[in-house]
Amino acid sequence: RKVVGWQVYDTQLSELAADLMKDICSREQIKREQVTLHSDNGSPMKGATLLATLQELGIVPSFSRPSVSNDNPYSESLFKTLKYRPEYPEKAFEDISAAREWVSGFVDWYNNEHLHSGIKFVTPNQRHSGLDKEILAKRQQVNDAAKLNNPSRWSGKSRDWSMINEVNLNPEKKEEMRAA
Repeated sequence: RKVVGWQVYDTQLSELAADLMKDICSREQIKREQVTLHSDNGSPMKGATLLATLQELGIVPSFSRPSVSNDNPYSESLFKTLKYRPEYPEKAFEDISAAREWVSGFVDWYNNEHLHSGIKFVTPNQRHSGLDKEILAKRQQVNDAAKLNNPSRWSGKSRDWSMINEVNLNPEKKEEMRAA
């Protein structure tokens, strides 16, 4: 769930998106065939320059389907989190520098402070760097000890702090396919 790269530009160009993808792949040491880039159907994302760059980087492009609102729930969730931040601006940014500064602060908060419910309340950076295993194991130990020491406080199951190994983009569709 970590935001691995972002940029704010005053224009939408395939070349700028290609440069951003090159930077992300280099910085994050992304290997060929490791990533699928799911995006909207905007011209920068379907532009020849970006598509050629994706092919060169070994990234598979994937595009949203028309009128399918949950095609990319991770992105939708991120934007909802962004829009509901107390410091979300009420008015347009004064200039591109102000927009970049705000997004930089949001991404820093999101990656390093936000305890994400979809990954057992660890930060995206903790999950991305593998620190979540130890954090969740410690939480489970504390939880188990508390339940053992005070069993009357629990009437049923307590929270499961085991690590989530796989997160599905649209889990209900995977279940439907298994049932068919």
